[in-house]
Amino acid sequence: MAGSRAYHVRGRRSGREGGLPQGSAGRRPTAARGEPRASATSPAARALHGMTELSRALFDAPGEGEILGLAMHHIAAAGPYSAEAGYLASDGDLVPSPRNGHTHAASVDRRVRELRGQDGPVTVPDSPWGWALGLRGTGRLHGYLVVTSRSRPTGAQLSLLATLVRLTAAALSVAFAQRRRHEDALELRQVREERATLRRQLISVVAELGSQRAVHTLMADIAASGGGEEAVTRALHELTGLPALVEDRFGRLKAWSGPGRPDPYPEPDPVRRNDMLRAVALEVGPVRMKDRLTTLVRPHGEILGVLALVDTLGEADEHTVFALEHAAASLALELAHLRNLAEVELRLHRELVDDLLAGTDAVSAYARSEAVGHDLHRSHYVVVVEWSNRTSDDSFARTVGRAASAVGMHSLLTRRSDHVVLVADGRPHARALHEALARETGSPSGTIGVSAPSDSVPDIPHRYQEARRALEVRLNSRERYGTSFFDELGLYRILGPGADHQELETFVHDWLGQLIDYDSRHHAAMVETLSRYFDCGGNYDEAAASLAIHRSTLRYRLQRIREISDNDLANVEDRLNLQVATRVWKIMLGRSG
Repeated sequence: MAGSRAYHVRGRRSGREGGLPQGSAGRRPTAARGEPRASATSPAARALHGMTELSRALFDAPGEGEILGLAMHHIAAAGPYSAEAGYLASDGDLVPSPRNGHTHAASVDRRVRELRGQDGPVTVPDSPWGWALGLRGTGRLHGYLVVTSRSRPTGAQLSLLATLVRLTAAALSVAFAQRRRHEDALELRQVREERATLRRQLISVVAELGSQRAVHTLMADIAASGGGEEAVTRALHELTGLPALVEDRFGRLKAWSGPGRPDPYPEPDPVRRNDMLRAVALEVGPVRMKDRLTTLVRPHGEILGVLALVDTLGEADEHTVFALEHAAASLALELAHLRNLAEVELRLHRELVDDLLAGTDAVSAYARSEAVGHDLHRSHYVVVVEWSNRTSDDSFARTVGRAASAVGMHSLLTRRSDHVVLVADGRPHARALHEALARETGSPSGTIGVSAPSDSVPDIPHRYQEARRALEVRLNSRERYGTSFFDELGLYRILGPGADHQELETFVHDWLGQLIDYDSRHHAAMVETLSRYFDCGGNYDEAAASLAIHRSTLRYRLQRIREISDNDLANVEDRLNLQVATRVWKIMLGRSG
């Protein structure tokens, strides 16, 4: 219908019912014989006037979707029509308009696609007449307008419909051409910008190649000579002119080249340090952290240190970043090599400690300890470390080793399934190792057991049992986190692993059996109440608070304990035996009775 295409519809003259008659696109419709010509105020004249207003609106619409929406909205101005559906062509497909009806959407959509660009009838229930009209521009199909009518349109109404279709198609052609021109202009501008960028890049290539060649040459020399942190920072400072530094993963300074070195160097904050490491690890390449350009040294994913440039004035450019990245790569190789050597040494240490804990001859132990640089002839302590939020893996073992070295402990190290073992050549400080590990792990929830001193190699297995005993007692005490020494355990030393288990059970049953049975029958906590009462030194307020009960409730329970057990808490002998029994019940029997 739009352009030079004629619409074939059903009419009485052609022997078919309904539809648009054939006719040229620009021919003015003639009134049928006997029909009166339209006056200025007739419906036809008003329809033509409305079509003129619609034409302006169509050509002023900002886009194809708005044009199609206007045509569908004003279709009734051309006659007794309804816009059943509209489609816009996009990338070889027909995209339905949001204004399309939902009742017959599937059948109409299928029919329009079957037409494959041609006009044709569309069958819609309750609509005697329906037609799919192509919206065509020069050389392309812009879309479809599917129109239905409550009655067969007259010739004048068909002519108005044809005019609306042509206007819509023309407006779509203009909108398409404008959009295409806009896209072409954007593409042309993008091509020009890309060409300018390539030109700038080409200009800087020579300078970059020279800078990169200098970096590669210097870093290769460092790697070949086996230089460490000092050599890398010195080379990086010479290349960039900025102060360069290396810190270990905990923030301790390892090397500094260039002016401005702080003295003393700031003590690292473990929490802030971990936050910084996580932030840098999330980025690709060096990251600016305040006045520093920072990158991580991590050869296989594990962070071994931090390499940074002090760039207070923000002078660093892409050449500086390139040099920093390559310096970090060179340092990573060196630190990875040192780590491998340390792991070999650690493995030798573990094998020696494993044999010492299991029992080995002194001559072999002395020779092997001398080979790894440790003097076993001195008095030693066995130290057992367990941390609630860390599994006893290689990583935690290395953490314990670093913390021990940081507090001045010279030791051999191994690990078991749930704890790490140190054989140290001096008595550990009561708090230093625990505090160092709390900083390393970020949590104080750890327990350390220390044996009595050992003056001979054959004595070490027994000292290992003492250290484990000290750890066990601490874990079952009210203050379970911290350090316990076996020689300070007092009564708990005689309740050690050598005690006869059956005899201990009998002792507990004699003094607590009735209370244990009462607790089992009544789901009560009399034994636990008695244990807490003794732990708090007989202080009612403290014991009640630790049990989260009222003071009067505690008094009632203690009275019931006297009645059930037939023991007098005021009697010194009964009180001592009951307190020892609760300790055995808690420590040796695991509170199981």
